[in-house]
Amino acid sequence: MTENQRIHPVVDMEASPPPPTRPLVPRGSFKSDKGNPARFQQPINQPFRRTDPVMYSRPPTKKRSCCCKCICWTISLIILLLIIIAATAGILYLVFKPKIPQYSVDNLRISDLRLNFDMSLYAKFNVRITAVNPNKKIGIYYEKGSHLSVWYKSTQLCRGSLPKFYQGHQNRTVLDVALTGQSQYGNTLMSAIQEAAQTGRIPLDLKVEVPVSVKLGKLKLRKVRILGDCLLIVDSLSANSLVRIKASTCKFGLKL
Repeated sequence: MTENQRIHPVVDMEASPPPPTRPLVPRGSFKSDKGNPARFQQPINQPFRRTDPVMYSRPPTKKRSCCCKCICWTISLIILLLIIIAATAGILYLVFKPKIPQYSVDNLRISDLRLNFDMSLYAKFNVRITAVNPNKKIGIYYEKGSHLSVWYKSTQLCRGSLPKFYQGHQNRTVLDVALTGQSQYGNTLMSAIQEAAQTGRIPLDLKVEVPVSVKLGKLKLRKVRILGDCLLIVDSLSANSLVRIKASTCKFGLKL
């Protein structure tokens, strides 16, 4: 044998099996004559997952956060203030136990009731009113700007005002008030009054509006208005005579 000749080992095909070959088409896929079979392949052990689009939102700015805090603080302060006011009013009510003053019309006198040359009706009434303050710890200041008026149906006959004065605790005050006025269409109005006088029942309406200030101990509060309406039934409206009041119904309330 020459030196260039090489000896190759003999492989025994029966002694060791050949290594496994990788299949060209993966298991679980379908064979196709065209295209890549891998694109039709779906993993066997991997579950199907649905992907939803992810929405991104901008983070709230610092300016919006400050505005929200300011609004919350403002609302909280308003609620706290209302609670304090309600608590103070409740304490004052329990301590002073306020009551609305009481009023009554004692008598009515007709000083003058006549027709003028221009056929207007001139009237002058004198009304005696009793005012009672039933409160034990509350005084009442009667201020300027009060209005009292006497009406026959829808026509105002005369008007006047109460004097300015102070009424103390549980005080009873009698007031004589002069009311004067002049009405149009006096002839027709006088005829209607005389016709009602024949029945002995003439309806009159006394309207009252008085500004007052309430004094709680040494504290003087803001002005409020006392509104009143007295329905009177009198027997006549003869001048220079005392009119008899047959019926009287009065209602009074406060207006802040």
